This record gives sequence, C-alpha cells and structure tokens, in this order.
Amino acid sequence: MKKKSEIKYGIEITKPHSKEMYNHNNKIAEEMRTNVALEIYDAYRKAIGEVAASGGMDKGEKDLRSLVEAFSGYHYGEGYELLDVRDQGIAALNSCANWQLHEEYSYLCFKSLVPRTSKMMVGFEWEKHDYSEEK
Repeated sequence: MKKKSEIKYGIEITKPHSKEMYNHNNKIAEEMRTNVALEIYDAYRKAIGEVAASGGMDKGEKDLRSLVEAFSGYHYGEGYELLDVRDQGIAALNSCANWQLHEEYSYLCFKSLVPRTSKMMVGFEWEKHDYSEEK
C-alpha cells in the first residue's frame, strides 16, 4: 500500500526535494535573510546609540551579537568593533545554506529577535519549528 503524499502550501513533499520545493524554500529563505539583515542593522544602530532602544545600547549590542553568532558560529566578545561584528554577520547570513537558515531562524524567532515569516520551509525533518504566522 502506497503511503499518501503530504501536501504543504499546495506543494507535494517528496524525497529527494522537487524543483517546486527548492523554489518555495528559496523564496522563504529570501524573506528570512531580509528579516535577519534588517534586525542586524537595527541592532547595530541601537548599539551605537544612533536610535533610541528599549533596554538601551546594551540591549542593542546584545541582540547584535546574538543575531550574528547564530549564523557565523562565533561568539564576538568585547574586543570586537561593532561595525566588524555587523559586517561579518551579514556576510555569514548571505553565505549560509537554507537548512541552517531554517534552523537558526526558528530559534531566533523563539527568542523574539526576528519576526515570523509568511510560510515555513518544506521538506526538512525539523520543519515542525513554527516560525510562521499560519497556524
């Protein structure tokens, strides 16, 4: 007896991933990268005092370091210039694979550092992470 295929967002979930699944995931990845980049730049602006922040400059710096660490894998301590942290974070974000983006975004969303996305990525074992607005 053939197992009934799963459909998510009108896309049949297949193994290996179909072109339709890759296209969907790339579209969601673009939304995630945009959201994270905006949050990195915003946290940087708060950290240097360019804009007022709830929690002050310390909160901005903490958020900046947390966002960048999620994609770079490095913990940036006090000895790093914030501009370098920001720029290295953007570079790491732009070069990370979709599976990493999917996983880290879910955690950052849980920590309220990034907004929820319009949809989730599909075809991952851990896709039960709920970072979308759709319930």
